[in-house]
Amino acid sequence: MSYFLEACCPTIEAVRDAGRIGAARIELCERLDVGGVTPSEALLRETLAATSLPVNVLVRPREGDFIYSEGEVQAMLESIRLCGRLGANGVVTGALRADGTVDSGIMRRLVSEARTLGLQVTFHRAFDECAAPMEALEEIIRLGCDRLLTSGHAPDAYEGREMIGRLVRAAAGRIIVMAGYRVRPGNIAAIAAASGAPEFHSSWLKERY
Repeated sequence: MSYFLEACCPTIEAVRDAGRIGAARIELCERLDVGGVTPSEALLRETLAATSLPVNVLVRPREGDFIYSEGEVQAMLESIRLCGRLGANGVVTGALRADGTVDSGIMRRLVSEARTLGLQVTFHRAFDECAAPMEALEEIIRLGCDRLLTSGHAPDAYEGREMIGRLVRAAAGRIIVMAGYRVRPGNIAAIAAASGAPEFHSSWLKERY
């Protein structure tokens, strides 16, 4: 069975591997050792020249939490503008408040900028740090995001597969719920069966899914 797979790629070598394993889309980032940050302009340009796959770009200015200053928001907006200028497919981003709720004020600005440029928006695994996931899901839908990346509030998508299923059912087609983190060829079938997720996200690029 084949799955819609987004390959998380921190290098141009990984981008090339993504095509080999049959990935349908790339999420481009750097520094996977800290959970990923915004890739350099040079890597983005090289990636767009090297692949025909849609490329969604992580917009995360630093490692650590997802509570951002105004200066960091401005940097994120500029990253989104760069993605639009260079021809990326979308952006992957997220912002929270200190109380574990979605920072709707910041997200509205990021989503609006992306929409102006014709970019898709994925809300990333900052969601898995939200205090009330079902309430956060509804807020992310209201913000107009196209997709939610989640491990189901668990250490990985396999452990969170039942929760991912709850999110898929609650979303009811209003947003794509994408299962991600430690998705592997050996567990993707079980995650799919339990969750009903339509898309999967993985940085494992050693063999076909």
